[in-house]
Amino acid sequence: MTIPVFGDFLAADMQAVDAVIRRRLDSDVVLVRTVAEHIIGSGGKRLRPALVILSAGAFGYEGSHHHQLAAVVEFIHTATLLHDDVVDGSDLRRGKSTANALFGNAASVLVGDFVYSRAFQIMVEIGSMRVMQVLAEATNIISEGEVLQLMNCHDPEVEEESYLQVIRYKTAKLFEASTRLGAILGGADQAQETAMAHYGMHLGTAFQLIDDVLDYSGDNRDTGKNVGDDLAEGKPTLPLLYAIKHGNADERALVKRAIERGGLDELPQIIAAIERTGALNYTREQAEAEARAAQRALDCVPNSKQRDYLLQLASFAVSRNF
Repeated sequence: MTIPVFGDFLAADMQAVDAVIRRRLDSDVVLVRTVAEHIIGSGGKRLRPALVILSAGAFGYEGSHHHQLAAVVEFIHTATLLHDDVVDGSDLRRGKSTANALFGNAASVLVGDFVYSRAFQIMVEIGSMRVMQVLAEATNIISEGEVLQLMNCHDPEVEEESYLQVIRYKTAKLFEASTRLGAILGGADQAQETAMAHYGMHLGTAFQLIDDVLDYSGDNRDTGKNVGDDLAEGKPTLPLLYAIKHGNADERALVKRAIERGGLDELPQIIAAIERTGALNYTREQAEAEARAAQRALDCVPNSKQRDYLLQLASFAVSRNF
């Protein structure tokens, strides 16, 4: 799946990244290769690798390490997906069966470990302590985000700020690392590196908030997910939290009960409550604010085609339907 705003601009770079990914996923252990190829080839947007490429290009980088680091961030993302789907008991991702549904939980967890370790092998080969610091911190914080999300599951009393912290840790941190890594490769100064990191963090937050909207309003032919998947797992996402806060007594009780129990027995009534309270509009407004903050962060970045695409990507993040 490609991001429409890029057109063919990144085609050659992304082919180079895919070549690194496929070469470095090779293993003599057949099950490792089979599971890894299943999830890598399952139609992801390759958004995080694209951010590495664009960020490096925005500062004039002309080497090849950006292809390797783009593969690294995709490997880290892939490993988290393998583990996430086991924890969540998911059987569908991007419209296809998850690895755990096809190969079992044990294989998914162990291959996820393989993909993580392969990512660290590649980053060591690059030989930059700064790069390793960024990726080690990101991986650690992503893990903390996973645990925070687990703690929040089935808890309808979660505060909005606590949920946003989960997003920043679990999702936005790898976006942030991707744009920071590109800036480091391109020789950006400290202010520019920090600005690129802020861009990635706000962009990642916007993407996740729109995912929250699409969980209750998207078409599974576009999203590759079933409507209400998050609710089925007892995840108190922002539309639900807003509906609890602004709904009437019956609506509050309905949504709280659904989060506590998980499942989709009352999904039509819950969607009606979300719509009546304006929860989707509120969540979209928060995403749009994050996208604007991402665009403002690029003020100190030199003008270039890459910067233009980064600006467009922030707009796409909140206008998409997948």
